[in-house]
Amino acid sequence: MILVLAGTQDGRELADRLAQAGYRVMASVVSDYGRELINNRQIAVHAGPLDQAQLTALVARRDIAVIVDASHPYARNVSGNAMAACAAAGIPYLRYERPATELPDYPKLYLANDYKVAAQLAASLGKIIFLTTGSRRLSLFKSAPELAGHRLIARVLPDPAVVAECIALGFKPGDIIAMQGPFSHELNVALFRKYQAEVMITKNSGNLGGSDTKLTAAIELDLPVVVIERPVLHYPAVVHTASAVMEFLREGL
Repeated sequence: MILVLAGTQDGRELADRLAQAGYRVMASVVSDYGRELINNRQIAVHAGPLDQAQLTALVARRDIAVIVDASHPYARNVSGNAMAACAAAGIPYLRYERPATELPDYPKLYLANDYKVAAQLAASLGKIIFLTTGSRRLSLFKSAPELAGHRLIARVLPDPAVVAECIALGFKPGDIIAMQGPFSHELNVALFRKYQAEVMITKNSGNLGGSDTKLTAAIELDLPVVVIERPVLHYPAVVHTASAVMEFLREGL
C-alpha cells in the first residue's frame, strides 16, 4: 500500500490519481475536514496528526510499501517524521512538492526566514496586519510583543475547531475570515480593502496555494508584503509533478 501524506489539494488529487491507476492507497490528513475533502471511496483515510512513533506504527500496521510526502511545503515536522519513519521501516520516501511562486521585483516585498522575523518586519510596516499564513502559527503572531496594539486579521479554513482556536487566542469574530481558498486576485483585493489591510503576511505556497494572486492583489493596492520563506530540508528524493511520482513508483515497486 502507498501512504500519501495528503494535507494539500494537490496531495488529495495525487492520491486520487494513484487510486485510479490501480494502486492501493491510504491518505493521511490532519482533520475530519480533510477527510471530507477526499471523495474517492477506494482510498483509505487516516484522519488526525501523527508523530514519528505513530507514523512508524501506522506504516507497520498497514503494510505501507512507500510514503509519498505531499504535505504542505511548510509542514517541516511532518516531512521530518515521514523521512524518519521510512528510514526505520526500510521503505522508500518520495517528496512531492509543488513549485514555489516566482517572487516579483516589488520594492515593498520583504523576506523573512521564520515567523518571528515576519512579525518584527510587519510591525514596522503598518498597524493592520492581514495574516494569510493559516492557523498553525497564529499564536506566534498574537504573542509577539512587537505586534501588541496592532490589529491582526486571520484568514483561516472554515473549520469549527480552527475558528474556536482563533477565538481562544484572542481574535475578535470581526477579525476572523473563515473561507476555503485559494482566492482569486479580485477577491483578495476586495478582502484587503474591506479590512483596510496595511500589511500582508504570506508564505510561498506556490500558485496552487494562491500565492500568486495574493501578491498581485497586494501590489495593486501598494501594500507591503512579508513573505515567510520555505524551510530548507534535505530530501532523499523530490519531484514536482504527478507524472514523476508515477514514474518513481513504476521503477521502485
